[in-house]
Amino acid sequence: MSQAYTPARELSARTRKLQELMSQNDLDGALIVQKADLFYFSGTAQNAYLFIPTQGEPFLMVKKSFKRAGEESALKNVAPLKGLEEVAGSVSTQVKEKGRLGLEFDVLPASQYLKFKSIFPQLELVDVSKYIREIRMIKSPYEIDRMKEAADLNFAMFSEVDRILREGMTEVELAGGLEAVYRRKGHQGGVRVRGFNQELFYGHVLSGWNSAYPSFFDGPTGGTGLNPSYPQGAGFKKIGRNEPIVVDYVGVYNGYMVDQTRIFAIGTLSEKLMKAHETALKIKARIVQDALPGANGKDLYEAACAIARDAGLEEYFMGFEDRPSFIGHGVGIELDDLPVIARNFNLKLKAGMVFALEPKFIFPGEGAVGVEDTFVVTERGVEQITRFDDAVQTV
Repeated sequence: MSQAYTPARELSARTRKLQELMSQNDLDGALIVQKADLFYFSGTAQNAYLFIPTQGEPFLMVKKSFKRAGEESALKNVAPLKGLEEVAGSVSTQVKEKGRLGLEFDVLPASQYLKFKSIFPQLELVDVSKYIREIRMIKSPYEIDRMKEAADLNFAMFSEVDRILREGMTEVELAGGLEAVYRRKGHQGGVRVRGFNQELFYGHVLSGWNSAYPSFFDGPTGGTGLNPSYPQGAGFKKIGRNEPIVVDYVGVYNGYMVDQTRIFAIGTLSEKLMKAHETALKIKARIVQDALPGANGKDLYEAACAIARDAGLEEYFMGFEDRPSFIGHGVGIELDDLPVIARNFNLKLKAGMVFALEPKFIFPGEGAVGVEDTFVVTERGVEQITRFDDAVQTV
């Protein structure tokens, strides 16, 4: 594995797609500032402003570090930047008077929006984030290759669990050991999440009752965390025998991620937990069978719920209080990319989409079981790119 720089052909293809959507919706250009979007369209995540006109070449204006941005980005037009006034001047030369400028409304802070409003008083500022997310939803072969590298990283990490795990160690000790494996092999550390106030540190390593402990995180598992300032993930709970140990980790390599969960146990699990895990595997198999191009995500969600209901486990499917209404979420540069496989989310699968499927069952006071893998939608169906035995792993 080695460091990858986004090729110029990738940046060009992404830019053209955005330009087409802006042209169709009467925009004159877009100003990109959020780190994930900036990296996607420019190949760098330095402190910069990227202006993409509806026609013509994009222009990257860099506050810090200009040297690194020049090394990392394959864009033709990269220049140092001293202040926002220069941004206003550069944009004004390519946007007609009283034109329409796109901004990332879903992630842009209000203070930044008001600043842009003051330096572009003659322009109509409109939301371009929906177009950006639509483009990012379909991954190129280059991106899928990067995600397969992240899947290799995850396989290496999961392969070390039985060596590191021992009875009586704390969750955070196990997490530290697994994260050391990650880091030695090139995991970048940060897991980008687009949703406001959503954050994640590698993922969740949880055991027993803590794997069913609620938190703010928009997912089926939470965990106590180490303190109330970051109330999710591994805590100081000691790992015991005959309880589920959830390793739900996000592998990130060269900017791209996969999401994967496996269940481990020191000893055995109860018949109820084993039945729930087998039901999760049945749900996975059904979704893999039905997730063809053109399939609607909301129908896949309902099929999963039906299997849980038929097994008498609907009450515990994806949680038992404040449960999320999805079983799958897009992954890529961010953990919450599109598509979403969710209740009433009307979105049809297309080749090139990548999503993590995570049917899980949460039992209060006992723990969580289930599985999660990352899939690529192809013309023939879905291809699983994460790999590791999905049965409960006894240690």
